[in-house]
Amino acid sequence: MTTRDKNSGGAGGTSPKHAAALSDFIAYWQRMRRGGDVPRRSDIDPRGIEALLTNAFIAERIAPGLARMRIAGSHLTDLMGMEVRGMPLSAFLVPAHRDALSLHLVRLFDEPAMVRLQLLSPGGIGAPELTGEMLILPLRSDLGDISRALGCIVTTGTPGRGPRRFDITQGRITPLEGAAHVPQGAGEAPPARPQAVPGFAEPQAPLERSAAPRKGERPYLRLVKS
Repeated sequence: MTTRDKNSGGAGGTSPKHAAALSDFIAYWQRMRRGGDVPRRSDIDPRGIEALLTNAFIAERIAPGLARMRIAGSHLTDLMGMEVRGMPLSAFLVPAHRDALSLHLVRLFDEPAMVRLQLLSPGGIGAPELTGEMLILPLRSDLGDISRALGCIVTTGTPGRGPRRFDITQGRITPLEGAAHVPQGAGEAPPARPQAVPGFAEPQAPLERSAAPRKGERPYLRLVKS
């Protein structure tokens, strides 16, 4: 199911349009790798991933092989049919494929490595077949440990009735060169933070909250231009 590959190209269930956007997403993350190191969470500016902002997420490692979503774009809420903040990343997969994701996450945070997963959600009543890709890129916390991840989920097809859960049809692991692992809490003092951009900041309202939300509304990740 998993291949070890030095390239970052996507294939399979990813449309040409999404493949180009994913390449730009990775290119932005690579530019944040100053000196080849893993970027810090505070380095990430949503303006750099605007094309996939509704598909993007920030996850936090909470145990080996387990990551929880801290921020998520509106497309992910649409896929699940519910708010996804606080959910484990594995919630997007069928139970039989969650152990595989867990192994990928261990390598992503420990080696560290880039993870790309081709996805398939079979069709059903009110839910047409979906193909897609999950991309997960390691980040450092402000303490210096690799315990955060920047990622996105792109899909081709109409989400239909949620929740939509996926099989992993193919996995690709790309180990990062020149990125030293720092034990949790052992990092140096963090650099000055870039100016926060509403809609992507923590711990202040990380999702869209232009005003007190009306009943029935779901907050979601967005880019706020000034």
